[in-house]
Amino acid sequence: MSSRTPSTMRETLRDRSAKILAEEARLREGGGKAGQERQHKLGRLFARERITRLLDPSAPFFEVGLWAAYKMYQQWGHIAAAGVITGIGNVEDVPCLIIANDATVKAGAFFPQTTKKVIRAQRIAFENNLPLIYLVDSAGVFLPMQDEIFPDEDDFGRIFRNNSVLSAAGVPQFAAIMGNCVAGGAYLPVLCDKILMTKGSGLYLAGPSLVKAAIGQVVDQEELGGAEMHAEISGTVDFYEENDESCLNRLRSLVSLLPESTSRQRDAEQSAHKPAKSPQALYDLVSLDGNKPYDAHDLLASIVDGESLDEYKTDYGKTLVTAYARIGGRAVGIIASQRIQVRTKTEGIQMGGVIYSDSADKAARFVMDCNQVGLPLIFFQDVTGFMVGRAAEQSGIIRSGAKLVNAVSNSIVPKITVVVGGSFGAGNYALCGKAYDPRFILAWPNARYAVMGAAQASDTVFSILARARERGDKKTTPEELEQLRAQVKASYEEQTDIRYGAARGWVDAIIQPHETRDILIRLLGYLSRPMPKGRFHTGVIQV
Repeated sequence: MSSRTPSTMRETLRDRSAKILAEEARLREGGGKAGQERQHKLGRLFARERITRLLDPSAPFFEVGLWAAYKMYQQWGHIAAAGVITGIGNVEDVPCLIIANDATVKAGAFFPQTTKKVIRAQRIAFENNLPLIYLVDSAGVFLPMQDEIFPDEDDFGRIFRNNSVLSAAGVPQFAAIMGNCVAGGAYLPVLCDKILMTKGSGLYLAGPSLVKAAIGQVVDQEELGGAEMHAEISGTVDFYEENDESCLNRLRSLVSLLPESTSRQRDAEQSAHKPAKSPQALYDLVSLDGNKPYDAHDLLASIVDGESLDEYKTDYGKTLVTAYARIGGRAVGIIASQRIQVRTKTEGIQMGGVIYSDSADKAARFVMDCNQVGLPLIFFQDVTGFMVGRAAEQSGIIRSGAKLVNAVSNSIVPKITVVVGGSFGAGNYALCGKAYDPRFILAWPNARYAVMGAAQASDTVFSILARARERGDKKTTPEELEQLRAQVKASYEEQTDIRYGAARGWVDAIIQPHETRDILIRLLGYLSRPMPKGRFHTGVIQV
């Protein structure tokens, strides 16, 4: 005897399929029109709009977990798709797993099924080696249910553990903060490879109200954890974006740098790449004596493909410019000395050509990121060294410098160094001098190499001998000291001439400034050839 009721006997598979489609359409509405309109009033797109604009035109989106939390938590309302959208779609021809908080559903708060859905998506990304893109807009844990979200091995903390494991495995992770990102949830983007943040968004461990309750401090949201603060002061954010549109465009540009992006390969095959400025402009930009300040962005404008520059941490660590770019269609990471004086919100005025703690920290992180995605690194050296003095030492300049040296030392991507001016002291080391295995090291005719500049060296020697004289060494007269200073300076000037260094193999070639771009295009072609794999092989031996 059949157990089916009359109603189910009358329903066909086609009927049930249509009903499922209709219910899925309602689930995709998230929190409904009211929630979507609220997002628009805040100047933000809602989650599915963000995904549509992120994906390649007409790219299909394979959604995972649409039915998560279906008819669960009804005492708290309709929690459509567990308040988070997960699925796979192509971005710049690269299949990516996308995790997007739906702020129209309880402000994107995490329920127990939200956590499980995100963990499942991370597992899919790990097992299939899919780049992960997080579109973050969440109020954090849904506090009335915190006991079911917070503590266990498959709960909230597992997400951050997975972030760390994915990173160690080399799976690219991009996080775009496009709204709220608070409390424990703030760790997710910071554990990713690249962090973007839109104006008006918030990233903090505790909001203004909780801060006031906990420590009595009154602070507004922007000062506590706004995008501008994180871009300029904490240095946490890699890209500060004006709005959702610019943020999504930047994400697409960054994904196109991945080796598997066929759009990147198409670019490399095209020949009509031009820099924004003429290579001849370099002669008017950089002076022979190295005393003329210049903006590194202007230097790069005569070398990289026009409109290809994506600058990393633009407003932090400003005495080094770090950026992703293309040269002749080939994607590269660039670290360039900034030669103009800059102003920061933390340390005030910083001198051009000097590496400070914040710029060293930024560059070290950038080197690690380029290694994560396999981008060749190009260093443009015009550096006088690391900052010295009490404030610099107290800021941890030695620690930060060591971090950068460590990152460059252990970098496994191909490196090219171009000395466009001075290459002095530990700045030579940190920006990939000869001892740090650049595949090629080039220098302009005005380049200078030494442990310090001729003027500083002669002044230092003079000071040491003058102090010795004051302690009772009467054998050295003031005239003799001045003569010695002049001799030291002349010797240093001779030794810092790049021809002196080239004679000793410190550089591979002295190149004409206007040929820098063309030579780099040629060398990047050489770098693309795979390195030979080691094997036991004696060659020809006479017996």
